[in-house]
Amino acid sequence: MTVGVTVEVPEAVRRKALAVGPDGQRWLADIGRLVAELEADWDVEIGEAIVGGSGAYVANTIAPDGTEAVVKLAIPDGLEGHSPFATELDTLLLGGGEGYVSVLRFDVARRAILQERLGRPLSALGLPVEAQIDIIAATLQRAWRTAPVGTRLRTGAEQAHSLGEFIVAQWDEVGRPCPRSTVERAERYARSRRDGFDAATAVLVHGDAHPANVLEDPSAADSFKLIDPDGMISEPAHDLAIPLRDWTDELLVSADPVALGLAWCAQLSERTGADRRAIWEWAFVERVSTGLFLLRLGDPLGARFLEVAAHWTGAQP
Repeated sequence: MTVGVTVEVPEAVRRKALAVGPDGQRWLADIGRLVAELEADWDVEIGEAIVGGSGAYVANTIAPDGTEAVVKLAIPDGLEGHSPFATELDTLLLGGGEGYVSVLRFDVARRAILQERLGRPLSALGLPVEAQIDIIAATLQRAWRTAPVGTRLRTGAEQAHSLGEFIVAQWDEVGRPCPRSTVERAERYARSRRDGFDAATAVLVHGDAHPANVLEDPSAADSFKLIDPDGMISEPAHDLAIPLRDWTDELLVSADPVALGLAWCAQLSERTGADRRAIWEWAFVERVSTGLFLLRLGDPLGARFLEVAAHWTGAQP
């Protein structure tokens, strides 16, 4: 029997693991043993945890061949809004290190991945939003690829349907925190993206390509890679919409949050050739659903997401 090592789990990871329930409690109790077993099996020495994320215990290490690496041990599945471990692993393996972080080793039973170590996240570089958009668009274009037939990843149609139902239900549950017209617009856009799904042209999408999930690639100048995917089979516009769900502060301090949002949407479309209307519809649905989800968790930031969405209601790309 492997003796565990002492492991200090970051508070954000601990809270999320406990929110899973008994499985999360057991994971926290076992984390020292899991780390010790991986060190022995993979011939690595796992360092202190990297603080920042919340869905996994993440720490720097050195692979046996000398490659700087990161060990990631995912918390148990079951938390709403948190992508399953199998989905993340499948997406990274399908990505093959092109546009995505490279997987060096993995252990399904222990929910562990050894992956290459990347640099700083795009969100930490202090770049203007327009520069971030160019980087995200270029990185996503490298990552998009046709997925093999029979992949178990969910489709954009399934995601759109799920988000539409979630928005209608949660609006009532959290006290109708935005105009009915905003919810109706989001529901209509969700139906539009569901009905617009085309398996013949769909690609592997990251599904959560916000600036904190886009990291510098130390092996190539001015290049970036994606981490922590929510992988799906969907249209490129779906991926491009996720960044527009961000930058809420910038939108709310602008003189015209509608014009600014539309300008960013147009930039994403121009850089990639993706349909502008589809990007806008996905962005609106994602923003409303995220705002409602945050409010349900008791996070007041959700109100700011919905404030932008209320401004955007009725806008046409």
